[in-house]
Amino acid sequence: MQPIEWCGDHVRVLDQRKLPREMVWIVVHDAIEMTDCIKNMSLRGAPLLGIAAGYGLALEAQKKGKTGSALLSHLEDSGKMLGKARPTAVNLAWAIQRMLERARKDSHLGKALGDILREEALSLHEEDRQACSAIGQWGAQVLPQGNVLTHCNTGALATGGDGTAYSVLKEGFRQGKVTRVFACEARPFLQGARLTAFELKQDKIPFTLITDSMAGYFMWQGKIQAVVVGADRVARNGDVANKIGTYALAVLAHENKIPFFVAAPTSTLDPSLETGQGIPIEERDKKEVVEIMGVSIAPEGIEVAHPAFDISPARYVNAIITEKGIALPPFSESLSKLMQGGNSVAAI
Repeated sequence: MQPIEWCGDHVRVLDQRKLPREMVWIVVHDAIEMTDCIKNMSLRGAPLLGIAAGYGLALEAQKKGKTGSALLSHLEDSGKMLGKARPTAVNLAWAIQRMLERARKDSHLGKALGDILREEALSLHEEDRQACSAIGQWGAQVLPQGNVLTHCNTGALATGGDGTAYSVLKEGFRQGKVTRVFACEARPFLQGARLTAFELKQDKIPFTLITDSMAGYFMWQGKIQAVVVGADRVARNGDVANKIGTYALAVLAHENKIPFFVAAPTSTLDPSLETGQGIPIEERDKKEVVEIMGVSIAPEGIEVAHPAFDISPARYVNAIITEKGIALPPFSESLSKLMQGGNSVAAI
């Protein structure tokens, strides 16, 4: 399943808010419309946000009427707008920066810049597809035999390929290592219940959907042999920002002596931040907490908090799986080696 598609003068985006009940496509013509899709969660998932931003800027570069410095200035403004849409996922800023660097380099080429940025955006998409495949291959190596728990949605709907953590699950199942997946529903937006369950069913991988608060029970029962999650940003020391509820899973896994793995492409690594304390946490609309599919489930006028992400300290992370290899603690050393283009840091 491909949740985003380049169509020449527009981009098609699968509206993930409608899944799994119906498949609805949104036609996106410019960076403004792409920003709206990112903000309102029509598309989501850190790698996919980067791809979407790339396409948004490519659409702007193809517009008639602007060339040279005027076009470059317009692209810079569009990049700022896109970057503010979801501040936690660093892939978004990473992709925008890459597109703008290419635009600055080739801004003197006039009308050809539109073609150049289109190819750059398509390259971003293809590179993520390949990264997902490699993450699955690396990750399957570290999985123990048995059941694996995952959180939120990290599959094809969140990336340019088979997924990050989901790719590890899929390859692990193919190799006969993964017996069953336990998928947390991921309140309040229910990405696990709506999207991960949808993908697992399509791929015919045995799974059990559970509420987020059930994870500890199943760990205590001995029914979980590993936890694999994705990430929206990873600090230099290995602290991980991911969908709210991930921190609780990391602590529970540690308490129950269950390995806790993070799967993410190197575009999710943020070497500018020493620790997770510096990662911005997006606060989303409180309606997502007090409503489900537009139906109110709480009294009116109450105080509501909705941080969309939390930080799992590096001390709870057993390994970080990337397309370039597997990083082990201490992550400040192993992640640095991966960012410099090294292969597997260590075999587990």
